[in-house]
Amino acid sequence: MRLMTISFGRALLSQLHIRMLLLTVLPFVMSIVLWGVALWLGLQPMIDWLQDYFVGHNGFGVAGSILSWFNMGALKTVIVPLIAMWALLPLMILTALVFVGLWAVPAIARHVGGRHYAHLEQRHGGSVAGSLWTSLWCFAVFVFGWIVTLPLSIFPPLAFVIHPLLWGWLTYRVMAYDTLADYATPEERRAILHAHRWPLLLVGAIAGTMGAAPTLLWLGGALSVIFFPILAAGAIWLYVLVFVFTGLWFQYYCLEALSSLRAAASADTVSASSAGN
Repeated sequence: MRLMTISFGRALLSQLHIRMLLLTVLPFVMSIVLWGVALWLGLQPMIDWLQDYFVGHNGFGVAGSILSWFNMGALKTVIVPLIAMWALLPLMILTALVFVGLWAVPAIARHVGGRHYAHLEQRHGGSVAGSLWTSLWCFAVFVFGWIVTLPLSIFPPLAFVIHPLLWGWLTYRVMAYDTLADYATPEERRAILHAHRWPLLLVGAIAGTMGAAPTLLWLGGALSVIFFPILAAGAIWLYVLVFVFTGLWFQYYCLEALSSLRAAASADTVSASSAGN
C-alpha cells in the first residue's frame, strides 16, 4: 500500500509536467480521426438496425416496463441510441488504450526511467507485437465480461463495482506489460505481476473509477444530437488523459518494484557467494 501511495503522488506531479500533457495530443488526434470516420459511416445504420429490431420484437414495450420499475420511463425515447453508445464504449476504450500504449507509454518510460531510474538496466523483454497481442487478448476477455455483466448495469450498485473491476483487470494487464517492456525480462515481468497482482489490480480499478466521467460524457451524447460531437471528443480526451496518468502510475510502481526485485536478487547472489566461500 505504501508503494502504491508513493507512486500515485509521483504520477500526479509528473502528470502536471508539460511534456506529459502534450503526450495526450497524438493519441487523442488518432482516436478522434478513427472514431470520427467510424461514427460518420456506421452510427446511423447501427441505430436504424436497433430501431427496427426493437419495433419488430416489442423491445420498446419491454424496455419501458423495466425502466418504469426504476422511475426512469422518460429514457424509453432514447433507449436505442443509449444501447448503441453503450455497445460502442468498449471499442472506444480499446482504441484509446492501444494508442496510449503505442505512443505515450514509451515516452512515459523514457521520462520516468531517465529521471528516476537511470540505474536500472534496460533488458528489453517486451515488444510492439507483444503489446498489441496483450491488448487484444485482454480486450477479448474484457468484452466477454462486459457483455455477460451488461444486464447488471440496470442495478447501479452492482455496475459501480463490476465495471471498475473489469476496467482494473484490463488496465493492469495491458499497462503492466507496456511499462515493463523496455526494462524487465519476461521472467522479471511475470515475477512482478505475481507478487504485486492485487495492488496493481487496485490501481487499475481506481483508474476504472476515474473513467466513469468520460463514460457519462460518451453516453450523454445519446441525449443530445447537437452536442454529441463535443461530448464524444471530450470523452475521448478524458479517456486518453486517464490512461496517460495511469501509465505514469504504473511506471513508477513497476519500476520501483523491479528495482527492489533486482536488489533482492543481487543480495541473494552475494549471500550465496559468501556462503560458498
